[in-house]
Amino acid sequence: MKSRLALRVRYAETDQMGVAHHGSYFIWMEAARTELLREQGLSYRELEERGYFLPVREAHLRYRRNVQYDDRVIVESWLSALGGASLVIAYSIFREGEENSIIAEGQTRHAFTDRSGRVVRVPGFFKDLFKGEASPSAAEL
Repeated sequence: MKSRLALRVRYAETDQMGVAHHGSYFIWMEAARTELLREQGLSYRELEERGYFLPVREAHLRYRRNVQYDDRVIVESWLSALGGASLVIAYSIFREGEENSIIAEGQTRHAFTDRSGRVVRVPGFFKDLFKGEASPSAAEL
């Protein structure tokens, strides 16, 4: 299931030319990732309260075109792969109303860890949230 998060490009997220700074996209992806979890019925705070964390192990983004100050963007996110102790979340970013014209696309790879930072198996309750949504892929995990 894809989650959709609408954002407006803020002035602080742009460079001197009014174009969204490349680092801003990763902030939008993080916001979309937490909303994806929330829409599945689990906030990131609840995940942490249960003793699990999802540090980013890798982040990739391909920029296709830019967006500027005050543009409205949609960040779609979905669980792309779920392995034994990790997951991959994929993202597509586009201007609102221009869903067929991707601005950027990428993915983040996360490990499941406990409070001490030790890698642990994906808990059953998490697998249940995304049952049938993603399968492990050797290329992605």
